Amino acid sequence: MSNTIAFEITPAEVRNKLDSGEPVALIDVRRPDEYQITRIDGAELIPMDTIPHHLDRLEQIADETTLIIFCHHGVRSANVVNWLRGQGVMNSQSMAGGIDRWSTDVDPTVPRY
Repeated sequence: MSNTIAFEITPAEVRNKLDSGEPVALIDVRRPDEYQITRIDGAELIPMDTIPHHLDRLEQIADETTLIIFCHHGVRSANVVNWLRGQGVMNSQSMAGGIDRWSTDVDPTVPRY
C-alpha cells in the first residue's frame, strides 16, 4: 500500500500546479549568492546545508502541502528530497533540472547562470 508521490516533478508540472491554484511550497536549496542572481517568485530560500535545522518546520509544511525542492540543476534538490524522505517527509519532490530548466521550459525571464 504505497501512495508515495513521484520523487521528481518537471518544472512544467510545477507551473501547472501553481496555475491551477494547487497549494505547493517551493523550497530553494541553493546558496544565498545563487539566490541573489535569480529566483522563482514565491520560493523560500533554505540552503541545502541548513535543511536539517528546518526539519520540524518542513514536516509541518509537508503535512499541509507538497514540498517542491529545487536547486540549480536538480542534483542538490534530489539529495535533499532523498534525505527528507529518509526522515519520513514523504510529501516532497525534487524539481527535475532545477531553476535552469525552469528558465528554459517555463519562464525565460528567469536568468540562467
